Amino acid sequence: MGEHDDAEAVGPIGARVVAWRRRRGMTRDALASHTRLSASALVDLETGRDWIDRRGRLTTLAAALRLDTGELTGQPYPPTGNEHAAVRAVAFHLRRQLAQTPGSTGTAVSIDDLDARTTAARAAAASGDEHSLALALPELVQAADQAVTTVPATGQEVAVRLRVDAHVLAAGLLRRTGYKDLAWMLLHRALPGTSEPLPILVEEVRLLIDLGLPEYALARAARAQDAGAHPDLPALAAVAHAMAGRRRQAEDSLAAAAQQAADGQAEAQLSVARAAVAVEDGAFGEAADHARAADQAALPTAVRARLLTFAATAEARHGRTTQAVAHLVAAEAAAPLRLRLDPFAREVIAGLAARTSDTPQAEAMWNLAGRVGLR
Repeated sequence: MGEHDDAEAVGPIGARVVAWRRRRGMTRDALASHTRLSASALVDLETGRDWIDRRGRLTTLAAALRLDTGELTGQPYPPTGNEHAAVRAVAFHLRRQLAQTPGSTGTAVSIDDLDARTTAARAAAASGDEHSLALALPELVQAADQAVTTVPATGQEVAVRLRVDAHVLAAGLLRRTGYKDLAWMLLHRALPGTSEPLPILVEEVRLLIDLGLPEYALARAARAQDAGAHPDLPALAAVAHAMAGRRRQAEDSLAAAAQQAADGQAEAQLSVARAAVAVEDGAFGEAADHARAADQAALPTAVRARLLTFAATAEARHGRTTQAVAHLVAAEAAAPLRLRLDPFAREVIAGLAARTSDTPQAEAMWNLAGRVGLR
């Protein structure tokens, strides 16, 4: 299936599972035998009574159907609204940038100006402001490319670091949007010679997790640890272990993260990681407990929106639809485009929209489903 050439491309994952199962000529029993899901669970998924909220399960389904995970999530999604369209368009601009020789176009900028623009882009990413980030990135990447060819030798080290940061920010947005191949190419374009800077390695771990490749993500995380300490690595390793069904190793990684937590924000981020691992393991009551324990005020906005999505998933699994809807509404208020781009947020929205059709939450869910492009 190409980009959105079928109606089910904008719907939940279950609609694409049944479409691809039929294309592959597979019965439900055959698919169940390849995924360790029961035939009844597949019925619930394909008919919209259930949804996918675990990366490991998504990866298993995609592998059984001989697909990339993006074929099941439907990414990149058709844009809903002008800001989403602008975020989608950044892939076109960055693809053109990839085709050019670094530093071959654009005007020279000072290191101070490049530093300020990179700092602003980091702030946009941390706040989940994908629109502002998308508007800034093409010129930022171009300016960073130009800087490494024009600044004097005394500023080369800083210029290289800022270029790496700009490319990592761009790769992160491409990954979240669904252009994972472009994200990978952009990261490799930013490599200064034969070295592998830590920020690039960490973003590659995130990318491999999103691609449904936990073993490769863990191997890359080990290389990143050799390159230096990074606060996100133990939590990312924990998620990768959980994807692979290794809860004990995931807990070991979380324990390592706890040892590194030096302040309130790190402790809050650790609660988010614990919630992520619990969701991946199907321990939804535990995930809800971790979400409630997190100090949301200490979290960057984008991370808070992610935590609220985990909380919504956990509450929905326990039938607490009022709380689940409230968490989703809060997540959208915090970072609307992050919610719109997140395949697992879209899944729980689709599931709740079906389950709340005759409840007081029906209007809120109907409107939210429309804003994220699910109706």
